[in-house]
Amino acid sequence: MRGISKLNVKGKKILLRVDINCPVENGKIVPGPRIAAHAETIKILSGHGARVIIFAHQGRKGKPDFLSLEQHARELHHIIKKDVAFVDDVVGSAAKEAIAKMNDGDVLLLDNVRRLSCEETPHECLIVKELAPLADYFVLDALSVAHRKHSSVIGFEKRLPSFAGHQLEAELEALDKVKHSKDLTFVLGGSKVEDSFAIMRKWLSEGRVRKVLVAGALATLLLHAKGYNVGGSMEFLDVSSMESHCSEAKKMLEEFGDRIVLPVDVGLSIDTKRQDTDVGHIDKGLIWDIGPKTAKMYAQEIYDSHTIVMNGPAGVYEVEEFSSGTRAILEAIERCDAFSLIGGGHTITAIEKFNLKKEHFGYISLSGKALIEYLSGHELPGLKSLEENERHFPL
Repeated sequence: MRGISKLNVKGKKILLRVDINCPVENGKIVPGPRIAAHAETIKILSGHGARVIIFAHQGRKGKPDFLSLEQHARELHHIIKKDVAFVDDVVGSAAKEAIAKMNDGDVLLLDNVRRLSCEETPHECLIVKELAPLADYFVLDALSVAHRKHSSVIGFEKRLPSFAGHQLEAELEALDKVKHSKDLTFVLGGSKVEDSFAIMRKWLSEGRVRKVLVAGALATLLLHAKGYNVGGSMEFLDVSSMESHCSEAKKMLEEFGDRIVLPVDVGLSIDTKRQDTDVGHIDKGLIWDIGPKTAKMYAQEIYDSHTIVMNGPAGVYEVEEFSSGTRAILEAIERCDAFSLIGGGHTITAIEKFNLKKEHFGYISLSGKALIEYLSGHELPGLKSLEENERHFPL
């Protein structure tokens, strides 16, 4: 997929789609790592003399986090140390006038693209019809929105020469290393069992997985499917409808049991206190972490790996008493020689909580659901659009 690194952007008007969507507290955004990541792309383009026209979304209509992007412009200005103009408009006269006044190196942030009701109508949105004639290139810089068939993501396929931005290129380079690895170790935790199953189904069936180390809700379900008593966590399985996945869990264990590694002990929460117990002796309490024997076993598997993908923490890492499993796994990945791809918001938060050095991990993905879709083997519309664009606009 072609990127912008070899493109002469000086004096060119570039429509840059980023993902700077942030959590919102009391009407104020809480800036996250995505803003900082995209700021690097903006800084590079602006530094090479491009006229950078940014568009992005924030929240959804009708939700408390559906806001103007004015706060985001101030945050970007703070990060890139350069003026970031904001216009309270997307495709109207105010936006067009602001674009017309831009000089080389200028940065302009348009307002929330989800103000346009047609944003979710591919190819037909005003953002394509009104802005494409004003620009030279379209750049998609966010894998995190590439799974959406939205106009601001795929609408420019036949209208403008399109490229992957620096942030997207870095993400795709990391995914390419995983894609072409024949000896993968997955560490799957967190609470979203459906996501883990989708990933396991693809990679295990392709025969390129060395081991899948399971933790979190997935481990609880698989232990239950294997016939172990999971204590009070059984109620959690019932409440969260995970019991419906039990037949699939049993089938997966039957078919790929030699490559799925289950915990041998767990950290139980009994009256909010931790008690480490072998999996064959659970009779009460909630499974809130993997146990020390499992942590040591998983760490050794990690040290023996060539490529590692981790998505989701090993337990309730937010509670200090139950953070040791997640910490042990992340520390092993940090120290090992393998290339690692880390995904999931909670996993990234755990890295920050434990003060681990991000540069010691191969790549930390900020792409959320899009990463899960990619790892599950689904085609991402945004990436397909960039590939098709090369046919419409060969260079």
